[in-house]
Amino acid sequence: MIVSRFLKEIALSGMLLMMTSAATAQTATQRMRGTVVDAINHEPVAYATIILTDQPKLTAITDSLGRFVIDNVPVGRHNMKCQYVGYETVEMNELLVTSAKETYVDVMLNESQTELRELVVRTKVVKEKAINRMVITGGRMFSVEETSRYAGGFDDPARLATAFAGVASGGATNGISIHGNAPHLLAWRLEDMEIPNPNHFSDISVLGGGIFSSLSAMCIGNSDFLTSAFPAEYANAVSGVFDMKMRKGNDQKFEHAAQIGVGGIDIASEGPLSRKTGASYLFNYRYSMTSLANQLGMIDMQGQVMDYQDLNFKFYIPAAKAGVFTIWGTGYIDRFHNGEKPSEWDSKQDECYAESDQYMGALGLGHTLSMPHGMLKTTVGMTFSNDELLTDTYNLPDNFDFTSETTDGLTRSPYFTGDRRYMNIAARSVYTHRFSRRWNAQLGASYTAMLFDVKIREAYKSQQALHTICDNDGNTSMLTAFTNHSLNLGERTTLNLGVNLQHLALNGATVVEPRASIKFLTSENTSLALAYGLHSRAEKLDIYFTRRLPNPNETGNWDVPTETDELVNKDLGFTRSHHAMLTFAWKINDNWNLKVEPYLQMLFDVPVEQGKPYSVLNRQEFYLDKALVNDGRGRNYGIDLTLERYLNDGWYGMLSGSFFSSKYKGGDGVWRHTAFDRGYIVNMLGGKEWMLGRSGNNMLSVNVKATFQGGDRYSPIDREATLAHPDYEVQYDESQSYSLQRSPMFILHYTVSYRINRRGLTHEFSIKHVNCTGTKSFYGYEYAYREDTFKPMTFNFSIPNISYKLEF
Repeated sequence: MIVSRFLKEIALSGMLLMMTSAATAQTATQRMRGTVVDAINHEPVAYATIILTDQPKLTAITDSLGRFVIDNVPVGRHNMKCQYVGYETVEMNELLVTSAKETYVDVMLNESQTELRELVVRTKVVKEKAINRMVITGGRMFSVEETSRYAGGFDDPARLATAFAGVASGGATNGISIHGNAPHLLAWRLEDMEIPNPNHFSDISVLGGGIFSSLSAMCIGNSDFLTSAFPAEYANAVSGVFDMKMRKGNDQKFEHAAQIGVGGIDIASEGPLSRKTGASYLFNYRYSMTSLANQLGMIDMQGQVMDYQDLNFKFYIPAAKAGVFTIWGTGYIDRFHNGEKPSEWDSKQDECYAESDQYMGALGLGHTLSMPHGMLKTTVGMTFSNDELLTDTYNLPDNFDFTSETTDGLTRSPYFTGDRRYMNIAARSVYTHRFSRRWNAQLGASYTAMLFDVKIREAYKSQQALHTICDNDGNTSMLTAFTNHSLNLGERTTLNLGVNLQHLALNGATVVEPRASIKFLTSENTSLALAYGLHSRAEKLDIYFTRRLPNPNETGNWDVPTETDELVNKDLGFTRSHHAMLTFAWKINDNWNLKVEPYLQMLFDVPVEQGKPYSVLNRQEFYLDKALVNDGRGRNYGIDLTLERYLNDGWYGMLSGSFFSSKYKGGDGVWRHTAFDRGYIVNMLGGKEWMLGRSGNNMLSVNVKATFQGGDRYSPIDREATLAHPDYEVQYDESQSYSLQRSPMFILHYTVSYRINRRGLTHEFSIKHVNCTGTKSFYGYEYAYREDTFKPMTFNFSIPNISYKLEF
């Protein structure tokens, strides 16, 4: 009823606004600005020519600082071309112009390989090409506009990535599995610095994921997503890398935005700090709608608390010959307390009370200094994360009424407490040098001081004293260094070579990893690329400080164990992986592109439980209480296919598929399916835009995404062991780990938006429905001991995010 009423109100408001805009109709225009710089040293390129190819009369020439301005650009989509003698021509498509905000474009030009020739190969800045020029396979750029437009994106980079080949998600969270790897093996980078998991309610439902990103689409700029054999500058990752950038604010005009919707309330502002120097600021804050509505008495959460808020900002400060300084930050606060009463008293899990308080923040200072033949880029910063979790069990009297709908009068006993606090202080510096038109090189190093305070305690059974799994504080450090070289071996062949070194001071673990890739243009429209890399990743610090504990399943003793200070995992080395990917790319025409990418990943030195099937390649838990050794292995192979039609003439489409196998060898030496071995993923994505209104100023956009993928894997239930557990915690037959698979999953998303462009003002009404099919993610079983049945535990994240955004 409430949603229906809300929809009617939005429809009525939209019709009123459309009638108003029609009554005062005139062609809406906006200014397009930007800069053109050299891709290597970021020096401005003067006298470059800018042309809007769909509006050929709209052109500009860059000034001595590489700046350009094009006035009176009609609202809608436009294609832009930038060219200058001695550089490769760049084409940028799908640029969205609205009436409220200026469109700002940064263009980076690469020198052509042959002296004094305007064009050797036309370079088109499209989504399959990464921003990082060292990435020639296994990566692509994604734009902030796509996170808002693509169905299922939910303004979230991680959910957007599930449209790409080889990437899977259960739908309920944004924890993504790349080529069968666990989500926690993915690295997150922001402004060249590794950051903690930036997702709200992170690591609780699945390690490495959350519900949705705290990095707002109002702040994120064009970024890279890498899935295989990444270049040498990327360290501490074995499955993939999100390499994200924050855009800079408008340095000439103040612009603001406000959005209200089911997902929350967003406010954003940007503008000049100094128009003369080009200094600017960018700011965004978001607060959860559920919390606000609960506080205002609009909804009854029945004692449940689900608060979230996040903040993102960036200051961009040019300092003439001293270079460019940036100050940036991101962070979130999450609170979850479950309700006053369970929906039913079926299982021991229903007899628990849980709450979590989570905090994450990152703050950085960046400096870029351009030089005649290169560029020095330095970042110093700090990251912080704190997870406070507890689970209590209700103490139920013998005569408890299981039909009761309240917990009033019941006492609770602690069952689990966790407090993880991490702080990293990092410094990173990279020098890029152009030796010649055919040889560019990078040399970089980073040092991270890691401070930690971790306390995790758990009871073996209800109403029993807690025992310590991890209790340690201190500090350690990690040092990384790398070099990258890009060589143009003629006009058709590019060779990239690099090496990366990582050293973990905690236990002296050191790895040296070669990286290499080569790309050959087989014709004007086809290319072949091959990449190889050796990669590694350290575990979370709490793993290294796990204490030795007896296994009550084996001893039959469920009493409080004798605690020791023996750290069983302190000498763990890195999880390591060989990556190889072959890419065949065919530009069918200017709008259609086909990519075929077979790949192979061989993991080794994987932490496993000795003599048992357990491997961290399947890890999804918030904490771990096992002794591990680096004896495991893994093997992922398959083929990724992508057929994409870029947005042109108002419509776009993508068909992506991945067919793969993901296996692991645990501590018992047996090869099995991993928990993330779905076998196949097929995505169909598309959308259509119409320019409406008397003067064609308004835009209606309809977008749909459908995913068909293999079901969740799970292990057979060990009934006898479950009944022997004092709390009936479900036990599984580990000898057949992940041998079973649930039915295939079909997940459908849609996004519908209507944008009204008025002079200096834009209204946008939208419905972004994630998982409108209500597909549930599976998390195992619970034992309903009063009914003597096992029930699947599922979670359904299906939200029609109805929102209104105002830009001015």
